[in-house]
Amino acid sequence: MSIETPTAPVPSRTATPAARTEGGAMSRPRGTVATVVVAILALVWLFPLAWALLNSFRDYGYTQANGYLSFGGWTLDNYRQSWEQGRFGLHFKNSVIITVPAVLLTLWLSSMVAFVLARFSYRFNLTLLGIFLAANLLPPQALLIPVFRLFREIPLPLFMSDSGSMLNSFWSLILVNTAFQMGFCTFVLSNYMKTLPHEIYESAMLDGASVWRQYWQLTMPLVRPALAALATLQVTWVYNEFFWATVLLQQGDKFPITSALNNLRGQFFTDTNLVAAGSVVVALPVLVVFFALQKQFVSGLTLGSTKG
Repeated sequence: MSIETPTAPVPSRTATPAARTEGGAMSRPRGTVATVVVAILALVWLFPLAWALLNSFRDYGYTQANGYLSFGGWTLDNYRQSWEQGRFGLHFKNSVIITVPAVLLTLWLSSMVAFVLARFSYRFNLTLLGIFLAANLLPPQALLIPVFRLFREIPLPLFMSDSGSMLNSFWSLILVNTAFQMGFCTFVLSNYMKTLPHEIYESAMLDGASVWRQYWQLTMPLVRPALAALATLQVTWVYNEFFWATVLLQQGDKFPITSALNNLRGQFFTDTNLVAAGSVVVALPVLVVFFALQKQFVSGLTLGSTKG
């Protein structure tokens, strides 16, 4: 008579997933709380924008009679009136004259400096990078008087400036914005260029490529995502710049579009619905640039976040 020994049960090959650690980074309670917090912050941030957009389509007299919490009084006249009263056509042209050269000059100069910092190692490499970054640490108000006096003494031909100096000319705003933005762009582009493989430069040198050719034909096409991301940020910052335009310009017909919003304010009262419509019009070009370069902007920001 044989005695059968009990056999141990064979474990199933389909293992159940491990339970989440309670309180871990991926736990359900923390994920729910984070989602709620982010949703609340998004609503708080979007509420003023949505409220301004809503009131830009409403008549000022209706909102004064029925309150801003009411709905009604819809009109498109605010946009027509803001365009005419604010002379947005002229000031849009001024902003283009200032923004486009400033952004292109900033990206071009900072890319050349970043190429030198990333490709060549010498004694004052980090010192040069620190000098460019130091410009971002100084508040513009601290340099107001020195820059104003300097630009007042720099002569320009009359065909470049009506005043005969850097003051009251577009050149002053182009140079100031370029100088203040070069530090940040140089820092970002130098770190981006350091991620490029050195083997491609060694191959280029073996083929007889000069330093300029390595910069223009090899490096610049590879850093297009970073340039697109920086271009989006630079257009936003230079286009919305208000401080230096107020300091360095004296004639109202040369002010950029951000300064033109002051033309929508009355002497005794301000039509807030009219100002809201003007603000929406002013913000549209930046939104167009962002959505046009959105893909390159995201790819430029996420470089190096994943491996392989």
